Amino acid sequence: MATLSHDPLWPRAGAWPALAELGPEASADLVLLGVPAWRTSLSPTNAHATPAAIRTALQRYSPAVMPDRRAAVDRSIGAEASDPVDLGELRYADAGDIHEPDGPAGEARTIAAVADALERAIALVALGGDNSVTVATALGAWGDDLERAGLVTIDAHYDLRDGVSNGSPVRRLVEAGLDPRRIVQIGIADFANSAAYARRAAELGITVIHRDELHGRRPAEVMAEALEIAGAGGGPVHLDVDVDACDRSVAPACPASVPGGLAAWELRALVRAAGADARVRSADIVEIDATTDAADERTVRLAALCVLEFAAGLASR
Repeated sequence: MATLSHDPLWPRAGAWPALAELGPEASADLVLLGVPAWRTSLSPTNAHATPAAIRTALQRYSPAVMPDRRAAVDRSIGAEASDPVDLGELRYADAGDIHEPDGPAGEARTIAAVADALERAIALVALGGDNSVTVATALGAWGDDLERAGLVTIDAHYDLRDGVSNGSPVRRLVEAGLDPRRIVQIGIADFANSAAYARRAAELGITVIHRDELHGRRPAEVMAEALEIAGAGGGPVHLDVDVDACDRSVAPACPASVPGGLAAWELRALVRAAGADARVRSADIVEIDATTDAADERTVRLAALCVLEFAAGLASR
């Protein structure tokens, strides 16, 4: 990344302190955790390079949410319309990366790291890695609340495939004990799934919000509906942000993104709305191969902005 300018009146996001350096009694509002899984991906990927790339990209942005005159009406920002929101006032920490997160031993390390981090933080965002990281991240966040937990995915795919891969996390979580009636999948796309897995989703009772249904609906309204369903058990909700739900023009580094997916603003708005809900304790951002991004790093930058959107939502709680 090119050298960034320095302005004391324009602080930058990212470069957050290591969780281990905060001391045993210190707590955080938001913790980052890198989960660079890639070995079971159905598409060739270097997704393990992405957590570091997102951390670097965060420093391109300021931790500031601008005044929005609609805020007094819809409370989407959680402040008076004339007030900017300084996300720098939140307490951040970075728990580093999981070593070799693929496979049973790696998933066990991830589950333990997520659980440990959430003992000291309000919320956690896992930086993938491919979509297989959703399993261990969610299980670590839910802990003993699995039977009451819920899942919201923003994804073009059902992720109900057989086997163990980045195409199977939703099926694996159901098999682990998650009630499929508390799963909502936003952004499911045509020509990106099979009829067999569509039938499997219906048979399980999963709520599917097709990509076309999003036209004409406010993202915050869609997420509110999803969280009411996913949170019906009274347990914590995990948010899976598979960036390949986005249009390929804004997510070229996602191997499975297709033309006609979500706009970048839609993804960001959905993530902010989820972050604003106290039932959401954890999220993952996955399926980006930073080594194949466009020259302007648009996909990685979008992922970094999703981290900040989640923080903006968290700040409004």
